[in-house]
Amino acid sequence: MKPNICILILGLFTVSVSAQEKKDSLAEKILLYQLPVGGWGKQLEDKSVVDYHLPINKNLLQKIKATGNDHATIDNNATSREINALIKAYSETKNPDYLKAAEKGIGYLLTMQYDNGGFPQYYPNTSLYRKQVTFNDHAMVNALTVLYNVAEGKNDFAAVEEKLKQKSKNAVKKGIECILKTQVLQNGKPSIWADQYNEITLQPDKARAFEPISLATAESVGIVRFLMMQPVTPEIEKSVKAAVKWFEEHDMEGYSYEVAKQNGKTVRILAEDKNSVIWARFYDIHNNRPLFGDRDGSVKYNYNEVSEERRNGYSWFGDFAEKLISKEYPKWLVKNQLAE
Repeated sequence: MKPNICILILGLFTVSVSAQEKKDSLAEKILLYQLPVGGWGKQLEDKSVVDYHLPINKNLLQKIKATGNDHATIDNNATSREINALIKAYSETKNPDYLKAAEKGIGYLLTMQYDNGGFPQYYPNTSLYRKQVTFNDHAMVNALTVLYNVAEGKNDFAAVEEKLKQKSKNAVKKGIECILKTQVLQNGKPSIWADQYNEITLQPDKARAFEPISLATAESVGIVRFLMMQPVTPEIEKSVKAAVKWFEEHDMEGYSYEVAKQNGKTVRILAEDKNSVIWARFYDIHNNRPLFGDRDGSVKYNYNEVSEERRNGYSWFGDFAEKLISKEYPKWLVKNQLAE
C-alpha cells in the first residue's frame, strides 16, 4: 500500500503544480501592462496605443515600464477590458496571478469613484477634462458593469474576494444614484444624458473642442441598458421610460449614415433613405436640435458646415437606439410586468 500512497500523493502534487503554471498568452501580456495604481492605460508614455497583438520585445517592454500612473484610465474600454480578460483567463487556467491582478484592477475602480458616485475618465490624472464624471465612450458604465458583476458574482467573477464584492455592491448603488441624478431635465421632464459632467456640481460640461455640452445618444443607450440590468425601482422605471420616450421622439426617419471610400479617402455620408432610422450623435441640451462640434470649438447645426477633417473623422450619426426601442425595452417591460 505504501508505494501506491506515494504515487497518489505524487500524482496530486503534479496536477497542482500543473494548474499553478498554466498560462494564458493574453493575460500574461496584460500583467505586464498593469500600472502600479492598479489600472491600465490606453496609451504608453510615448503616446503609442496599447495593442495586445504586438509581441513583447525589449523595446516595447522598456516603453511599458516607462509608462506611469497618470496614464491609468477607463477611457476607450481600458481597465474594464483588462479586468474582464483576466477573470476569464483565471476561470480557464486557475492561475492565481490573474485573479490577483484582476482584484487589484477592481480596487483601482473602487478607489477612483467619487463620493457622489461618478467616475472620472482618468485617475489619478486630473488635468483638463480628465477629472470630469465621464459617460463618454461608455467609460463610467463599463466600470459599473465590472463592479456589478463583482457584486453579483456573475460572468466568472464569483472567485473575487468577499470584501471586494461588498465594496462593489456599495459602489454600484452610488453609481446608480449618480446616473439618476444626472439625467438631464428639460422643463422638468427627464430626457437622456450628457457625455460628461463637472465632478463637483454634476452639471453637464464640455470636454474636447468638438465635444460641446450636449445630450449624448450612444452613451445614453448604454446607460439605459445598464439600468435595465438592475432590480426595478420606481426611480429606475421612471428614468428608463423617460429616456426611451425621448429616443422615440427624436429619431431621424428617412436618413442613413454610411462610411465609404472615395478617391482613396474614408468619408462619412449622410443620405436620404426611406428605409432607415438614425439619431444624431449629439443634441442641443435645450431644444434637442442635432449639433456638431468642430476643432476650433465652434458649434454647428448643419452637418455640411463641419470641417472636412471632423466631418469624416468622427461618427456623427448612428442607429444607436434602434435595438433598444424595438427589442430590449419591450422585453424589459414584459419581464418586469410593467405597463408601457
